[in-house]
Amino acid sequence: MKNFALIGAAGYIAPRHMQAIKATGNNLVAAYDPNDSVGIIDSHFPDADFFTEFERFDRHIDKRRRANNGRAIDYVSICSPNYLHDSHMRFALRSGADAICEKPLVLNPWNIDGLIEIEGDTGRKVNTILQLRVHPAIVALREKVLAGPKDRKHEVDLSYITSRGHWYLQSWKGDVKKSGGIATNIGVHFFDMLHYIFGGLQQNVVHLSTDTKAAGYLEYEHARVRWFLSVDVEDVPQAAREAGQRTFRSITVDGEEIEFSGGFTDLHIRSYEEILAGRGFGLEENRTAIATVAAIRNATPAALTGDYHPFLRK
Repeated sequence: MKNFALIGAAGYIAPRHMQAIKATGNNLVAAYDPNDSVGIIDSHFPDADFFTEFERFDRHIDKRRRANNGRAIDYVSICSPNYLHDSHMRFALRSGADAICEKPLVLNPWNIDGLIEIEGDTGRKVNTILQLRVHPAIVALREKVLAGPKDRKHEVDLSYITSRGHWYLQSWKGDVKKSGGIATNIGVHFFDMLHYIFGGLQQNVVHLSTDTKAAGYLEYEHARVRWFLSVDVEDVPQAAREAGQRTFRSITVDGEEIEFSGGFTDLHIRSYEEILAGRGFGLEENRTAIATVAAIRNATPAALTGDYHPFLRK
């Protein structure tokens, strides 16, 4: 049994980490969040210590470390706002623990270089949740592409709309300096998936970039990709809206829909299993996706010419 600490216990994604820690037979001993709406802990680890001040959480972890020959905590799971991930991973490594960090790992690719240095200094490791890499449908598609002609470029359309209410832009997620913007916050794991399946990135063109939606064109070694991301319910196709749907997810490869909507609830557990077995995805695996979203964030949108997503026509 491994001992875990968790940073960001009141966040949306934290329960999935608690479930994964419990499902893999491990123990959450301490958690931190400046917000105290964390009753969900009782469903999983009612004996976990909880702190609303980072300084007290830091002291608690340090005291445990000193009392247990430097390894009181084996892993720190990080579910904090995106802009704090870098700092919290550094804290985990310097506390003698490995880190398990939610996406996006960091906001800019050069942050990865600093974390690699600290891994070397501490001997500890950063793992990240790239859950689509362990999704059976995505794994099967990657194997199919790898087995196909080396010079073929597939035609891919990616559409992801996950509606959010007015609260979204009032929260840290609506602040580009804290979230990295819409492509970073809701899209980074899709961009990682595209790189994982179709190889190295060759071209990155942005056609639309606002607080609530973004779109563009990406070319990889084995694919040409038109992509569209949004948190605006008005972008959900009309037929889906009329059916009461507020989320729309679609990936087509050469005109064929890739069905991967099922199985999402178990992907964190599977990710934890891989990490605990020493097969987690580390810092370098994140570099292409982080560089992709950083470039999108800083790009000047191009004119709607050439390959652009069909949703932009309206």
